[in-house]
Amino acid sequence: MFSPQRKDFVSLTLGDQHSRGYTNGKHRRQSCWRKWKQLSRLQRSLILLLLAFLFICGILSYSSLTEQWRGLSDRSMKEDWVEMDNRGLRPIPPGLLPKPPAAVPGVIQDIPPDILPELQRPSVPLLPKPPAVRKPPSKRGPPTLQKRLNVTVSHLKEREDPVVGKEADGGTEAKTVISWRGAMIESEQGTELQPTARGKEAGTQADFDEPTPLKPVSEKPVDRAEAVREAFRHAWKGYKAFAWGHDELKPISKTHSEWFGLGLTMIDALDTMWILGLKDEFEEARKWVETELSFSKNVDVNLFESTIRILGGLLSTYHLTGDTMFLDKAKDIGSRLMPAFKTPSKIPFSDVNIGKGTAHPPRWTTDSTVAEVTSIQLEFRELSRLTEDPEYQKAVEEVTKQVHKLEGKHDGLVPMFINTNSGKFTRRGAFTLGARADSYYEYLLKQWLQGGKKEIELLEDYLQAIEGVKKNLLKQTSPSKLTFVGELSNGRLNPKMDHLVCFLPGTLALGAHNGLPDDHMDLARQLMETCYQMYAQMETGLSPEIAHFNLQYHTGRDIDVKPADRHNLLRPETVESLFYMYRFTKDEKYRDWGWIILESFNKYTRVPGGGYTSIGNVRDPANPVPRDKMESFFLGETLKSTNFGSCFTASDAVMPY
Repeated sequence: MFSPQRKDFVSLTLGDQHSRGYTNGKHRRQSCWRKWKQLSRLQRSLILLLLAFLFICGILSYSSLTEQWRGLSDRSMKEDWVEMDNRGLRPIPPGLLPKPPAAVPGVIQDIPPDILPELQRPSVPLLPKPPAVRKPPSKRGPPTLQKRLNVTVSHLKEREDPVVGKEADGGTEAKTVISWRGAMIESEQGTELQPTARGKEAGTQADFDEPTPLKPVSEKPVDRAEAVREAFRHAWKGYKAFAWGHDELKPISKTHSEWFGLGLTMIDALDTMWILGLKDEFEEARKWVETELSFSKNVDVNLFESTIRILGGLLSTYHLTGDTMFLDKAKDIGSRLMPAFKTPSKIPFSDVNIGKGTAHPPRWTTDSTVAEVTSIQLEFRELSRLTEDPEYQKAVEEVTKQVHKLEGKHDGLVPMFINTNSGKFTRRGAFTLGARADSYYEYLLKQWLQGGKKEIELLEDYLQAIEGVKKNLLKQTSPSKLTFVGELSNGRLNPKMDHLVCFLPGTLALGAHNGLPDDHMDLARQLMETCYQMYAQMETGLSPEIAHFNLQYHTGRDIDVKPADRHNLLRPETVESLFYMYRFTKDEKYRDWGWIILESFNKYTRVPGGGYTSIGNVRDPANPVPRDKMESFFLGETLKSTNFGSCFTASDAVMPY
């Protein structure tokens, strides 16, 4: 008998509702295909045509977006220029700015009514324009896209009637020789400030939510020198009201901030007040210095900053006034700074307690920056000369001699840091003419001049450094061929240039004026153009703290600014170089450029209650982001240098030798 047959599986039957709940992928694909085949030929053709149309549209959209992002298409570049022309934007390639007529320096008359609206429109970046496209300007378009009229005063001078630029008496002034830091500079005829088309009320408003353009006044030309004095009075008004006797004004919040607690702004501005002829303001400040200023304080000060702002300010004011009170104060602070030089290497510490007579490096390092230890020599050498005490000069010249013979330079260029214990360069491989090294090069030349051109080592170091700049740091942008000074890091060039580097055109011009090679003046002209373009190509007309330059061919604008570098601190380097360039070349465009920069300061940094503020974004004229701080050097240097016709400023002090 056989046993029942054993089954190796279990049979399971599902109801209809469950069986319809699952189908595998194969069945799905077969079902879709069958449904597609069940469609009529017309239906399938329409669906395929629609899909093809969508695919083509997607490709075209992607191509259009790619062209906009890259901005490299020749076709789009030409269309951009045509569109800019249609809106009145006529870019001016650097180097081709028209020179103001010599017969009408700084004067604009009879401005036609049809161009007055253009004067009230904010600036736009200046980009080089293909020479083939030339169309008449149009006034259409939003205000933020209009041409900046005051890129150069000569744009309007083409419409002027000829005017004789000589004084009524027709006489010629005698030239006065000024001995200044070893340089013999003649007071040239024609350096008196000339009026312009801007009214005296121009730039008196500073609405940071919606900046008000400067109001043109054609019927009443402006005295530029008086405009500078008015700007100083406005800045001083805020300082006097909200920060009297303190270091710095905070004009937005109407209060003050302290750095050393020594009245930095007041001391820094003393010589400027004297030069501008502001006697009442000067007497107020002098009384405070005499009765309130005391250096017997338990406070740490930075050796470099206190030297250039306090010691330099007191010495320059003594030279201008002959008032021995200022010399006594200078001697007091100078002697209190001397403990900084008590180091194993004779390279000074960065910080000094002027009350305790002690010094130390920064809390985080034993290094000092090269610029700090090599940019105090002019002031200490002069203090020795005036007091007949050689100790001040001996201390700073020891630093100069050590740096002269140190290893680690690269074609005359110095690293940025030096150790106060070993006396040697540290963190080698990075070379810049910007922050931490800039004024080393400036003070080489000026010490040589200060010493009567007898210290050959200083001249040799300066000339070698300039050759090093030409060989390693000098480049030109694309597409406009702007010459700039980059930075070298481990043999690789970074196309980055600080606003601080704009001291160089003036320094080169000063050297060429005193017998150094002519090509120094050629380079000065090129760099001066670049420094001005750092202002002109920004929407506010103010330079950023740091600019990056374009080295790629046909990739748009020459200057790029990273978001973290868009602030402006009211720095003086560019307007100071413009002063030098005007004095030595007599080219009126440099004074015009300086005037344009002053107008931009008035437009975007002037605070209604008194004072000027640094701003955080030079690329946004609608909201420049005020930073609520007026640096002391705005009064001590920037406005001094802007007053071209009546001052003879160097970097931080006015000390004629």
